Amino acid sequence: MSHVTYNKMWAEAQEGLNNLLQTETEDKSPKPLKDHPIVFQMLATFYVKYVQIFHNLETAYDQIVHPQKRLVIRQVLEGVMGRILELKNEMVELENSEFHYFDDILQDQKLCPEHIEIPIPRYFIKEKLKVLKEREKILAQILVNAGLQDIEPKKHIKVMTFEEAIRIIQISERARQGRLRAEFMKQIYLEEKRERQARLHSGKSPNLDASAVCIQKVWRGYIQMKRTEKIREEEMIFLGMSPPPHFHRISASLMQAQRVEAMRCEVQEKHEEEYKKALVAIKNRLREMEGPDIKESLQEQIRQWFIECRHITGKFPDYPDEEDGGSIVIFSQKTPEQVAAELAAKEEELQKKSKDKGKKGKKEKEKKKKGKEKGKEKQEKKANEEKEGWKMAPSNFLPIMEEGNNWYKDVWQHREEGWNFHQEYDPELVKEEKRKEVKEEIRVQVDELMRQELKNLKLAVDREKDKKKRSGKKDKVSHAGLVIPPAQFLTQKWGYNLLTSRSGTKTRTKSFAVEDYIKNARTIDSLYKELVEGGLLIKPKTVKLSDYVGEYSYLGTTLRQVDIEPMPSLADVRQLIALYGILPLGSQALHEKSPLVKALLLAGPAGVGKKMLVHALCTETGANLFNLSASNIAGKYPGKSGLQMLLNMVFKVAKQLQPSVVWIGNTEKTFYKKVPKAEKEMEPKRLKKNLPKILKSLKAEDRVLIVGTTTRPFDADLRPFCKVYKKIILIPRPDYASRFALWKHIILQNGGSLSKSPTISCLAKMSDGFTQGHIIYAAQTILSERRIRQLNRKPLTAVELMGALARQDPVYKEEEDMFKAWYAKTPLGKARAKALMEESGVQTRACAQCPDVHTVQRENGLQRRHQADEAFQRLADKITAAEQSKAKVYVVLANFQLFFQQKSITTKKIETLGMYVQKKSSKYSEAIFLLKNCQVKVQRDSRQYENP
Repeated sequence: MSHVTYNKMWAEAQEGLNNLLQTETEDKSPKPLKDHPIVFQMLATFYVKYVQIFHNLETAYDQIVHPQKRLVIRQVLEGVMGRILELKNEMVELENSEFHYFDDILQDQKLCPEHIEIPIPRYFIKEKLKVLKEREKILAQILVNAGLQDIEPKKHIKVMTFEEAIRIIQISERARQGRLRAEFMKQIYLEEKRERQARLHSGKSPNLDASAVCIQKVWRGYIQMKRTEKIREEEMIFLGMSPPPHFHRISASLMQAQRVEAMRCEVQEKHEEEYKKALVAIKNRLREMEGPDIKESLQEQIRQWFIECRHITGKFPDYPDEEDGGSIVIFSQKTPEQVAAELAAKEEELQKKSKDKGKKGKKEKEKKKKGKEKGKEKQEKKANEEKEGWKMAPSNFLPIMEEGNNWYKDVWQHREEGWNFHQEYDPELVKEEKRKEVKEEIRVQVDELMRQELKNLKLAVDREKDKKKRSGKKDKVSHAGLVIPPAQFLTQKWGYNLLTSRSGTKTRTKSFAVEDYIKNARTIDSLYKELVEGGLLIKPKTVKLSDYVGEYSYLGTTLRQVDIEPMPSLADVRQLIALYGILPLGSQALHEKSPLVKALLLAGPAGVGKKMLVHALCTETGANLFNLSASNIAGKYPGKSGLQMLLNMVFKVAKQLQPSVVWIGNTEKTFYKKVPKAEKEMEPKRLKKNLPKILKSLKAEDRVLIVGTTTRPFDADLRPFCKVYKKIILIPRPDYASRFALWKHIILQNGGSLSKSPTISCLAKMSDGFTQGHIIYAAQTILSERRIRQLNRKPLTAVELMGALARQDPVYKEEEDMFKAWYAKTPLGKARAKALMEESGVQTRACAQCPDVHTVQRENGLQRRHQADEAFQRLADKITAAEQSKAKVYVVLANFQLFFQQKSITTKKIETLGMYVQKKSSKYSEAIFLLKNCQVKVQRDSRQYENP
């Protein structure tokens, strides 16, 4: 695309942003809102619109080549990203849930789910590409020198037992013998057939016409079959039910677009270098040409101020300190009396501060006593705020966006650029910017000269003594008012004065000595090398967040409206990883001002992609990956001092080479309630006491994120676990839409073809309960190199893939319920449950005053009763016709149990019935009797809706 296209995209984004800013800032003192659905709808609408603007600004920033325009876009872009994070935080606090659904808003605004996908800014990697490549070379070299480059095998090799090996050999040998026997019998059969044919045709002469007709018949049938297949395939492609043959190949137009993007990036770098050189050259030119005139005019104005002050006050004024702004105070369009009054007021404030410092010790004791009372007051304030209603929290990013928006309006909105076809830097704008810097530099020099001149004037005219004003080397005033000499007069002996008490005795501790040793005696290079050789700093796999395939949940809002809590989709998980991990780690300004996330927990069954998301975090932000899993640090740096040294090393390197991700795999082991005997030697709880201290030491300027992954979070002690990981992302198994997309992606990725592949919808339905890891394993197992070569003559079938999938254990409902029950005990889960209880209580009180609701409940009760009657009758018929098969009966019961759950027909007798039939499959009369009792129980439960 051209420069005009991206400029237009930028203008549209700025226009949308301007409208949003007007909406957000028009009411400076908004009234509290009590209706939570309306508040959430407002926040969600803002969120969706900001994400759309984010898309346009990110694309414009990546492709616009004008260096000065990119400065404006960058400021607005970071403001928009920060505002998105703030809105997400507001929605989480409002709904007490990490997952939110916008399907109704998308429908209202005619948008697709792709429009609210959080894009990953490409400048996160582009701007430090050279640094990342150098780091990769250093890491690879250290691994080669240490002989660790092949520690991790590329493919997981499954260990086979002796019995399994014997069984495979037996199967292969029996199959070989069977093939030989079948081939031998086939030869005998063909020989007998030839003899019979010879006897039949021995007396007949060969008929060429009959032979030709036979050949023609077979050939024409074959040709017609091929034509029919081709017509059927063309029809399916035309109807959109089958992809074209070359649909998944990269088209020539797409390749051309990629080449143009790469070319624009090269032009962008070239213009950026020219702009940086111009900044220095133009500044030097302005200093040479305009510097003397600026200096002379400033001196004249300051001398005039001296004379005016002496004329009004009768003496020369005190020159403002550089800390107060120097001569800027003089040129701030204030009278000499106002300037003198301000200087006197500042001196009084300094004196008051020095007096107040002595009183701090007494006040601290009083504060400790009042701490508990203040905690109660805060809780009361929160309760009062909830009663009053919801108010938008103050934003750190709205001023940034307003400043960038005003910058765009003032400079770029109506700027004529017909002369700048190549979109190079504008020299006039550079002159305006650098003229201010030159003037500021000259002002500082003039201040030094004029201070000396003022001192000479005072000595000559007023005979005043020189009052020294030490700026950088002033004598400090202690709490008792004594003068303390400057720091350079104190001893320079390392560590002595810092580590001695007032009586002169040393109070140095071992941990503090370890910190000093690492901070002062060790270089980052040596620490980096030691961590790599110890396996604590590892190379992340190159995985993008977009490779985590998953579809959007289209029924989230609908399900919540009928009081059903939907399971989050994989697209929702992908969004949270981008919001809580990638965006803050990628931008320093964003990390410092946005809601701070220090630790993130990824919990879910095995195979849902937790480790993949950790590696995607590092790939998208260029972060270092540290592995502090219990199994990885077992036996390394033993003892308390060793552990302290390990943590100091890791977090010093992590902070110096930020962004960094500290990964703790199987993090539930660190918070075990009781350590199993088999794992006691590993000491899994080594980090339990240190993790809270580490989190406190992480500040907003440290782009370090602790990420824990767990497959069994319910084994951990919940209270300290949730104290460390305040952001918890529960990753479910994939739903139908995600499995459908995943099968397509995996088959194509492993060399398969969708045009001749099995029905994807069938695979997605049959693989319910299996995770992404199971699906990938099945596809990689079946689609070997040999099988890929056979695809043209032997298409892939669903039976092959499901056979490989059936050899693995799915995620059972019991395990999924355990995860749900555990999440309900977390602080956010409890808050969500409490909010739902309160909301249902309000609805119940409203229903008591509304007769229409009784009618609805009565109709629902009757409908559920009829559904239960029909379902139980069908179940009884199927049990009696199950042909005395225990397995079939149990499958029927399981299917109907699922039906009852979906229809909200809850009863424990169905479980009793299932267990009874499983144990005593012969007594079907008793099973049907229990079934009838269960039916009566459900009818009794449903009657309460008929007469509420």
